[in-house]
Amino acid sequence: MNILLVEDDADSRAGVGEFLREMGHQVTECGDGEQALAAFAAGDFPMVLSDIKMPRLSGIELLKRIRAGGDKACDIVLFTGHGDMVTAIEALRAGAYDYLLKPISVAELAAITERIAEHQALLRENRALTSRFNAEVRAATEETRQELTRLRKLANRAAGLDNIAFFAPEMQRIAAQAERYHQDRSIPVLIEGETGTGKEIIARIIHHGARQDPAPLVDVNCAALTGSLFESELFGYDPGAFTGGLAKGQKGKLDLARGGSVLLDEVGEIPLDLQGKLLRVIQEKEFYRVGGLKKVPADVRIICATNADLGRRVEQGAFRKDLFYRLKVGHIVIPPLRRRREEILPLAELFLRELAASKGRRFKTIEPAAAELLRAYDWPGNVRELRNTMEWIAFMHDDDTVKPAHLGGLAKGLPPLAGGEPAAGTVINPAAFDLPDAGFSLEDYVDRIVRQALAACRGNKTAAARYLGISRRSLYCRLAKKKEAAGPKPAPRS
Repeated sequence: MNILLVEDDADSRAGVGEFLREMGHQVTECGDGEQALAAFAAGDFPMVLSDIKMPRLSGIELLKRIRAGGDKACDIVLFTGHGDMVTAIEALRAGAYDYLLKPISVAELAAITERIAEHQALLRENRALTSRFNAEVRAATEETRQELTRLRKLANRAAGLDNIAFFAPEMQRIAAQAERYHQDRSIPVLIEGETGTGKEIIARIIHHGARQDPAPLVDVNCAALTGSLFESELFGYDPGAFTGGLAKGQKGKLDLARGGSVLLDEVGEIPLDLQGKLLRVIQEKEFYRVGGLKKVPADVRIICATNADLGRRVEQGAFRKDLFYRLKVGHIVIPPLRRRREEILPLAELFLRELAASKGRRFKTIEPAAAELLRAYDWPGNVRELRNTMEWIAFMHDDDTVKPAHLGGLAKGLPPLAGGEPAAGTVINPAAFDLPDAGFSLEDYVDRIVRQALAACRGNKTAAARYLGISRRSLYCRLAKKKEAAGPKPAPRS
């Protein structure tokens, strides 16, 4: 152990130093306090032995100066030949480990030195254990952080919220508004926006919030259900409610979403006679199952989404005014992608990297000329169409950079189609086209558009409806109407 010995009496200092060296310690001798401070600053001394009464700098002042330097691990023993207990007590209060009286007893000096050696060994062991413990805590904390990050990514993926980014200030404001709506499940929320703008994503943010709410989110496509089916799907039915139903009855989507949220997609398609029942659920927080006589509590958050202009439908008498205003307690309107063009390129790059990685492609960036084409296009299918375009590029091509040649018909103002060929003809630009002076048949024009969309999608009605930005139900109704107008086929001659 390195010991700093401070004593102004040379003979006494030499005797004590010799004894300590015989015990196996390394001793540095100093004749006064100033010299001792310099030696202490330059070396490592677990133990300091100092006389109290010294010229220039007393032992107690030396003790205070060492402690002021922040070295708490050093043990300091003071000794004096005056037998002054007041001075000894002052030394202990100042932070001395112990004190000795002169003439120094070698037995007491040996005992104190051994105690300090054991104390210093315990301090070193404690420091080593603390350092090892802190390192293990840091490692465990980092491991836990990585696991939480992994679980959060899995939760986001399960919730459909992975790889989502908002670049436009308006969309960031909408996302923050959705977070606020999450905090109060009693508020119904109406999300309006064109097809493909991301209404479902905003609905998921409203439901899950920032903490990934584990409660269920049940979605109902209102356009895909007839009136009777919609009622049984939403409310469920009791045993014997109607012919063909399950003997034990069946719970509806409101039951399945208990404690969570139900998303009514394309809410504008709900039959008018059922809208009053939905209004009652929102206002009274309870409902009757089909054929049931007992009220069932509705512990759900109602989220509605539509690409229709509900205000216009209210004016037309196709949607209840009271339901419309009840749904608008929480109201979000998502602007189309053409009105937030600053998001087009960042979203395209985000989708490109994700889809290229999933398909094993090399795409990383978008060439400036191709980027200009992307920004100039109006994207009638909005974010969904942009993602589908990036997926088509990653499927059809493999390069480091997206070039104009990769965009297919987009360079002519047309989105690339699933088969890889651009659509024929001239694109309709909603912002600039001229009507003929002689007039024309709107029905024939719309029918031609529908036929071309079906042909481009190889007869897939779901894909054609998505391409046209309408619901499947609307497309089916138009096709059925066209079939009825054509009339029955004449019977074959016998």
